[in-house]
Amino acid sequence: MNILVTERHEYILQQLEKQKKILVTSLAGELEVTPETIRRDLDILEKEKKLTRVYGGAIKYQQTKSEPHFSQKMNVRISDKKAIGRKAAEFIKDGDTVMIDVGTTTVHLASAISSVQGVTIVTNSLACAEELNCSLENKEFEGKVIVLGGVTIPEQKSIVGAMTCKTLESFRFDKVFLSCGGITLTDISDYDFEECLVSTAMVERANQVFLLSDSSKVNHESFYKICPITKIDHVICDQDMPNSWKETGMDTMLQWITVKGGRQT
Repeated sequence: MNILVTERHEYILQQLEKQKKILVTSLAGELEVTPETIRRDLDILEKEKKLTRVYGGAIKYQQTKSEPHFSQKMNVRISDKKAIGRKAAEFIKDGDTVMIDVGTTTVHLASAISSVQGVTIVTNSLACAEELNCSLENKEFEGKVIVLGGVTIPEQKSIVGAMTCKTLESFRFDKVFLSCGGITLTDISDYDFEECLVSTAMVERANQVFLLSDSSKVNHESFYKICPITKIDHVICDQDMPNSWKETGMDTMLQWITVKGGRQT
């Protein structure tokens, strides 16, 4: 089959209308061209905002929503986030090795840690590191804090990059406390690709994964996937698990901890 570039592009877009996702390997076979040719086609179409590239292929065009600045997020849903952070801190026990993700809710977790000994806390959050350092200085808990190396994202007070992911390979955590931009019945997601890579690496190194999510994130999907929801052991949230989720049996697979007005259920 010998067709023009424009005809290939038209065919690709037609297939995208029929399917939720198109694959490089399938298109290469159907059009009798190399996978490299299809990848170039997809790159061109993405620049024209006709599709969005994903691993292995493409999906219909999705406009990436930018994440609000860290300082803006810190002033939103403060009481809910503090309650979630306090509840999460209760799960940190003497001798634990803990990873704390970036995020505004995780900052409230960091500030709530107290009365534990021999803990090792690792984080890629500059804001969490500052809170934890103050707590150590004030002897609110005993242990050590490790800040991961990498490239800083000043707007989010985070540290990301290949160095960050590589360093994580040296650790095994008892508990990881994860933040997110969205949680659905299938996936956990967030706004920033680099931060998601680090979060994914955290999940893979943990014995238990706690997701800290205020109710605005429930049934919301951000652009980049962190992991399937099946990788999460506990969700701490300010609303109950949606009834539609319970109907699927999710409440038997996932511990959902609801924090409301200072009361936990």
